[in-house]
Amino acid sequence: MTPRRASSRGAVEPFHVMEVLKAVAARRLSHDDVVLLCVGQPSTPAPEPVLAAAERALRAGTLGYTEAIGTLVLRRAIADHYRAQYGIGIDPDQIVVTTGSSGGFLLTLLAAFDPGDLVAVTRPGYPAYRNDVLAAGCRLLELACGAETRYQPTVAMLEALPEKPSGLVLASPANPTGTIIDAGELAALSRWCAANDVLLISDEIYHGISFGRPTHSAWESGQQSVVLGSLSKYQSMTGWRIGWLLLPEPLRRPVELLQGNLAICAPAISQAAGVAAFGPDARAELDGHVRRYAANRDILLARLPELGIASFAPPDGAFYAWCDIGHLTRDSQAWCADVLAATGVALAPGIDFDPVDGHRFMRLSFCGTAQDLAAGIDRLVAHLSR
Repeated sequence: MTPRRASSRGAVEPFHVMEVLKAVAARRLSHDDVVLLCVGQPSTPAPEPVLAAAERALRAGTLGYTEAIGTLVLRRAIADHYRAQYGIGIDPDQIVVTTGSSGGFLLTLLAAFDPGDLVAVTRPGYPAYRNDVLAAGCRLLELACGAETRYQPTVAMLEALPEKPSGLVLASPANPTGTIIDAGELAALSRWCAANDVLLISDEIYHGISFGRPTHSAWESGQQSVVLGSLSKYQSMTGWRIGWLLLPEPLRRPVELLQGNLAICAPAISQAAGVAAFGPDARAELDGHVRRYAANRDILLARLPELGIASFAPPDGAFYAWCDIGHLTRDSQAWCADVLAATGVALAPGIDFDPVDGHRFMRLSFCGTAQDLAAGIDRLVAHLSR
């Protein structure tokens, strides 16, 4: 019997960083020398107050299903965070807790757009968002964003489009560039989207990790957009799979219904422990991580010239450097694979984040230890000198 064919939804490009990690796992079977400069994941564990809260939750109850939109205590903690950090008054019922921001993004696509709707994303940008838009049956519009706009979209770009999109996805701090959008430009984009019936989806999952440049939330300019948040990055809780959505009123009930059917709820133990991630003790620990990222950033910026890299996006936040390696290759995917094979240093090929110009870029992550970062750069310098 011939197996039934798969649907076209799965025919998306791979998330190439995951392919790199597959190659890393294969190398580790025979080598003990891998340095990971490719992953967008903190190398630190969840803060101690979160671990203690998780232990209490494990011993206190059955950890059954929660409300589809998340526990009230966690949604209150998130609302309090936005009030303290941004001065935004949010009702906990405007928040839906999701299985990471990835789950929240997919829920947003399903609730807000119909197949065939046009959704604009930035290029370079996070590849899973691009691929999810296509998998949801929407049409994809990539906005080419370069150094002249700090790799961020502008109102002028949107005004010049021949077809107005139904949605716009932006990220600040951005992956892979690390750039932060100016407050005035974010406000202008929010106003333009609201005036033109375009849903703004603001990816703010790297908030908390910035280096001398402030971050702003799209909801500071009104509550017509969707905001994506997460405990993964600043709070070092990637595998706990807790994200959230700030939702305008028309999307709240549809997202709740979709969440209840697709996931039932976010992980109960992660919700219980996640409340502690917003406390002062956790924040003190986490701010120490940000100071380490800042020190690593300084090391990296000082040493990139040793690799002949003079052109890169200004890493205002997150923990990435988007580096032009056009002097080294015209095939970043093959080049990164060769580097891993020759040195054990794992890098993310630019083609993952920019299918047009990414062949001459790579993303380098500096969220690990200073020792690993220095060792990785030493190996790259030695490799290139040969």
